[in-house]
Order: sequence, then C-alpha cells, then structure tokens
Amino acid sequence: MNRTLLAPFALALALGAIPHARAANDTELAAIREQIRSLRQAYEARIEALEQRLKAAEATASQPAPQVAARPSPAARPNLFNPAISLVLQGNYANLRRDPEKYAIHGFAQGGEIGPGKRGFNLAESEIAMSASVDDKFAGNLIASLTSDEKVSVEEAYGIYTAAPAGLVPKFGRFFSGIGYLNELHPHAWDFHGAPLAYEAFLGGKYVQDGVQMKWIAPIDQFIEIGAEAGSGEGFPGTARSGNGAASAALFAHVGGDVGDSHSWRAGLSWLRARPQDRQWTQADLAGNDALLSFGGTSDVSIADFVWKWAPRGNARATSFKLQGEYVRRRERGDLAYDANGALGLARTGVYESTQSGWYLQGVWQFMPTWRAGLRHDRLSTGTVDYGDNAASLALDGFSPKRTSFMVDWTPSEFSRVRAQYSRSETLPGLPDNQFFVQYILTLGAHGAHRY
Repeated sequence: MNRTLLAPFALALALGAIPHARAANDTELAAIREQIRSLRQAYEARIEALEQRLKAAEATASQPAPQVAARPSPAARPNLFNPAISLVLQGNYANLRRDPEKYAIHGFAQGGEIGPGKRGFNLAESEIAMSASVDDKFAGNLIASLTSDEKVSVEEAYGIYTAAPAGLVPKFGRFFSGIGYLNELHPHAWDFHGAPLAYEAFLGGKYVQDGVQMKWIAPIDQFIEIGAEAGSGEGFPGTARSGNGAASAALFAHVGGDVGDSHSWRAGLSWLRARPQDRQWTQADLAGNDALLSFGGTSDVSIADFVWKWAPRGNARATSFKLQGEYVRRRERGDLAYDANGALGLARTGVYESTQSGWYLQGVWQFMPTWRAGLRHDRLSTGTVDYGDNAASLALDGFSPKRTSFMVDWTPSEFSRVRAQYSRSETLPGLPDNQFFVQYILTLGAHGAHRY
C-alpha cells in the first residue's frame, strides 16, 4: 500500500471526530496533531505486520508439501470399530381358545415356524443387531435371535459389496429373501401380530436364503428394483440337500413412485423355486388316521404384492393410511410317499401334483398421533391336488382356511409400540379359534429405518 495516501486518509478520520460547535484553541490543535500522529503510527504498524505475514505465506507456498504419514490399518486401530448396535425386545400375552400344540392348516403341507404361539405370558424373540461399514468396499450386518427357551439363532448374517457400479447391490450370506413385500421385513416391523396364512402355508412364515443376491436399483426418479437369488434351498418349502449346487432360485421385480404430494405406491412380482427332498408332514387320511407324508420334487411359488400409502402432503405424523395385499400361488410336482414311516402298514409312493393359492388384504389407519387401528383378512384355497396312486387314502374336502384380525396399537415413539389384537381363526374344519393378543415391542440403540 502507498504510504503517501495514508496520511490524508488518517487526517480525514481524525477531523471527522472533531466537534465543530466551537473554534479550536492552541491546546485543542496540539491534541489534534497528536491524534493524527498516533493514527499514522498505528496504521503504519498494521500495514508492516500484514506485509510480513504476506512474505511468510509466499515463502511457505513455495516449499514442497510435507509428507503425510500412512494411515494405519483398522487392525492397528481396534478402538475405531464402532458398529451400530441395537436390541429389539418383544413379548406378548396370548389368550387362545384352541390348544396351540394342535395348530394346523387343513389341506396344506406344514413346515417352518407357524402358529399363534403359546398361551399366557410369553417372552417372544428378542433381536440383537450389529451393522457397520467394513471398509470402502464392503459393509456387514448381523441379526441374532434369542428365544424364550434360551436358544440363540442367526436370523441374518450377510455382507454387501458397496462399490459395485451402475446401481448394482451384491449381497451374500444369510438374508431374508427379497420375494414379496412382507418377507424382507422383520416381525417387529409388521403391522399385525403373526404372519398371514398365505405366508404360513407356502413359506413356513418367512423364507430365509443362505446364498447370494444381486439387486439392481434404477438411477432414476421412478423406483425400479430387479433382483435375483441363488441359495441352499433349506427353508420351507424346500429342505436341506446334499450337493454342491444351488437348490433354490428366486427372481423379483418391484416398481413404485409418488402420486402428488400425499400418495405413494409400490407393486411387485416374485418367483421362487425350491427342490425339497423328503419333506415330511402329518395329514389325516380318509380313515381318520394321522399318516406321515413325504414329498420330493419341485416347488414353485409366485407372489404378486401391492402397497398404497396416504399421508397429507407426505406428513404421516398426525394421520395416515396404508393399504397392503399379496396374492401367493404355489405349484408342486414330484413324488409323494403315503405312510412314509410304515406306521400304518400301508407305505406307498405315487406321483403328486398340486396347485394351491392364498391371499391377504389389510388396511391400517393412523387416526391420531401415536394411535393406529387395522383390519386384515386372510384366505387360502386348496385348489387342485392330484394324489395319484394315493388318492384312495387321501382326499381334500374343499374346506378353505381363513382368518380375520383386528388390531389397535399405541406408538409413543419410533422406539416403542404396544398392540392389542383379536383374531378369528378358522384353519381346521369345525374348530374356530378366538385369539386375543397383547404385544409389546421395544427398540434400544441405533436401529436402521424400516423399508417402505
């Protein structure tokens, strides 16, 4: 800066501060001169300091950049392992008219974890979840289940390759299959206590895949998701097999989007093929005997799902409505062994083919903040079943299992929910069951957002 320009500028500042109400005397003139001198010295000192800082900065910029020490590996920094950890505590009280130990779905093969559970007060499954990024390429997730009989099981344990291009999401390990809508959700995220009858009859409550999944999500505003899976096929309707290849395969596609500011939707189609070997269940024959049946062959499950949500301008805090439904169809072909254990002395194997279906439709209305009410209806169709050589011992009577449920729940926060539910269940001819449940769900810790 030109210092010759500094003096007039300082003088103007000083003169601006002098009162003009009276004439200046010699004392005041001396004071003014002193102020000007002080201002000049102060500004010169500040300018000199800035010039020194500028020189130092220019000298630093000309030097080579300092070398940064290599970042230590995660193994050398164990304290940096900080996964998101959460607990989900669940329990219920069940008042059941019929003995839950005798629960069955008439006309359908039994498998998986189905039924209303035990009577009275119960500690339901509690979940421990851990998830974290492994590095810039992988992420992992583990969800373990603790049951009331002090058993620990792995519900999900999978890795995700996060660096895949073009919207691809590879997953490997144990995971809930992407078929349908409800299957990927954990039970604590369901809107009703218990799975729909169609899920119980055709998927054993829920289909879990041990294998690999490849999912593609379109990078556009419209939601489009396409996925494929291959796995061990051990979950119902499949069974454990001894072999090197995949025993199950699945395909699914989902689309969705928004309609205005207040509506959103999602719809999908899914297909699952399993190859059960010696899948056993007990069924009453025409003589009234409980016969052990064994099936081996192929099982194809097709699912159509649809969800519609409404909330005023997308804000579901005060009120909202959700309509959800799925249609499930299963076709099985193979060999059926009647009296497989020979207990009746009538052991016989013949060709078997069946086509059966089921559906559910439910609506949940949040009528005020923290309070919801819902209604769900389930129905199964025994369809067409060809027992082949075993037709003389086995037959269907056309009975269609069904169930209607009504629930009210209170959700004071995203971490807690208390639900009361009544169900009228008719899964056995002439034996309706009145079921009343009170359920609690408590979430502790960091818990990921639920799916749409």
